[in-house]
Amino acid sequence: MITDYIYQLLGQSLLTLIIIILILIITALFLGKYLIKKDIVIFPRFIMVVIDLFYSPIKKLCRIFNIDDTIVDEIGVNIRNKINYPKFINIPANKTLIFLPHCLRHRDCESQLQKDGLICSECGKCAIGIIKKKAELLDYKLYIVPGSSFVKNIVKKTDFEAVIGIACYEDLNQIMMSLSKFYPQGAVLNKTGCFETKVDIKSVLKIINSKVVNNKDDD
Repeated sequence: MITDYIYQLLGQSLLTLIIIILILIITALFLGKYLIKKDIVIFPRFIMVVIDLFYSPIKKLCRIFNIDDTIVDEIGVNIRNKINYPKFINIPANKTLIFLPHCLRHRDCESQLQKDGLICSECGKCAIGIIKKKAELLDYKLYIVPGSSFVKNIVKKTDFEAVIGIACYEDLNQIMMSLSKFYPQGAVLNKTGCFETKVDIKSVLKIINSKVVNNKDDD
């Protein structure tokens, strides 16, 4: 009798917990979507805690209900950009890493792969050369990487305080999540895939130039 009561109590407690978690997830997704639509910040810390804590279950729930699970990463990237921006712009460019995906390069790219990624010759055939030229002019440390293993190796051996990433929503959110203590800023590819992807160069340069604009304002 006592055993049955304990099992019943545990079952009710578990059901209540599941309902609470679902409410938190739905609330976080709603607020996150509203943030993207209105371009405002509403309880960003709450949204990020819920999305980070229940990332995989939320993605699965989206697939079950035939919802594009990219929305989870889109919310994550947008909120991280807003939360981190005030700290990011106050960190010097020479303490900031930029990671570009190798898939941005042109099909005729002749760049050679080295231990720290591709070495761009600035041939002018793709967006990489334009971004690289501007970034290095401002003293950023830029890397063109084929995968996350390169990012991990560079992060381990490099002294830096902030990071900029360019990738598709899912990869970008994962990178920003793993490097959250470095106030990451991200720009999303507007043409994805593994070959000749595209990014809005203006959006990337806007992030790169934000430190310059902030320094001018300080002066």
